[in-house]
Amino acid sequence: MESWTSPSVPRLPGSGRPLALFDSSTQQVRPTTPGPEARMYVCGITPYDATHMGHAATYVAFDLVQRAWLDAGHSVHYVQNVTDIDDPLLERAVATGQDWREIAQRETELFRTDMMALGVLAPRDYVGAVESIPSVVRCIQLLRERGAVYAVDNDLYFDITSDSLFGEVSHLDLTAMLTVFGERGGDPDRPGKRHALDPLLWRAERHDEPAWDTELGHGRPGWHIECVAIALDTIGMAFDVQGGGSDLLFPHHEMGASHAEVMTGEWPFARHYVHTGMVGLDGHKMSKSRGNLVFVSRLRESGVDPMAIRLALVAHHYRDDWEWTDAGLTEAQARLERWRAAAALAAGPEFLPTLERVREVLAHDLDAPKALAAIDRWSDEALSRGGRNADAPGLMAQTSEALLGVTLR
Repeated sequence: MESWTSPSVPRLPGSGRPLALFDSSTQQVRPTTPGPEARMYVCGITPYDATHMGHAATYVAFDLVQRAWLDAGHSVHYVQNVTDIDDPLLERAVATGQDWREIAQRETELFRTDMMALGVLAPRDYVGAVESIPSVVRCIQLLRERGAVYAVDNDLYFDITSDSLFGEVSHLDLTAMLTVFGERGGDPDRPGKRHALDPLLWRAERHDEPAWDTELGHGRPGWHIECVAIALDTIGMAFDVQGGGSDLLFPHHEMGASHAEVMTGEWPFARHYVHTGMVGLDGHKMSKSRGNLVFVSRLRESGVDPMAIRLALVAHHYRDDWEWTDAGLTEAQARLERWRAAAALAAGPEFLPTLERVREVLAHDLDAPKALAAIDRWSDEALSRGGRNADAPGLMAQTSEALLGVTLR
């Protein structure tokens, strides 16, 4: 599957600091420790209604991770999937009378266009679930060899009791797991399962549903095993960051880690589990089921500058739950105007201390709001008092672009 074209990233003087991020599995901010190449897997969209602000906030957050690593001297191998076959997509196809493949293709292309407009660096590997089916089949066969697979009718399930470390990613108790599992695509009440939490690996063909001929039979993959197959094909075990929205912590990331570690006999699947907060509107989380969505593409079509959208997103800490508001967008538009005016000055105050402050706060759990405040202070001083450093406005613009992804040209 094709990715999109990445924007250029200016090189800044000096070097960025080592990046520390909150790890959901240990519940603490701790350093990431990549080698020369940092490896990150971020779970992508199910392409049936893209790209709302919840999506945008997540992928902009992990774009900041990439930029911080690049500034610190690492290359980055970033992988993102597209869940281009799944129940919500098929349900949308039935509801609209459209072919599921046409919906997936259209919404994936819209997502690519939105990411380019927002200045998000492209993943090196952008892989669809459909194209990963041969790898999924191999993974399930390996799990079967480990004795971790059983059948219910013709469907295949993963036995969570095969993993002695199950639960170490989310640390939820059984009651919470059962509740969340049922809310997020699981089937805890299906008769014939060994354990209510056992997740589906392979779904045998159903009437009027797409299916593929494989060694496992005619069917399609379960959700969690798809990401495992793609990650192992591209960046392998013990990669640096597994990312996504906080609603993926359980069951998706818990199940994925369990599948991979049982299959390979190695630990850990990922060294850091990093999750973004939920974006709401009018008191509720933005969701397709509720229909309370604000779309990047519609704002762009109405004439909103994508850089203002991006500034509205990074004005909130990536782990916080927050609400999208018109007032927040208006504030971001005003900030963008001030920054562009400051960057266009012939001279300004010395900017290097501000660059180091931006690096400092981003290195500590991506505190983008504090980074914005630092550039605000410099911009306000430059616009009100001027300065003698002719290089400062250009360095300010390069810093905004390199570390925050906000282009001021």
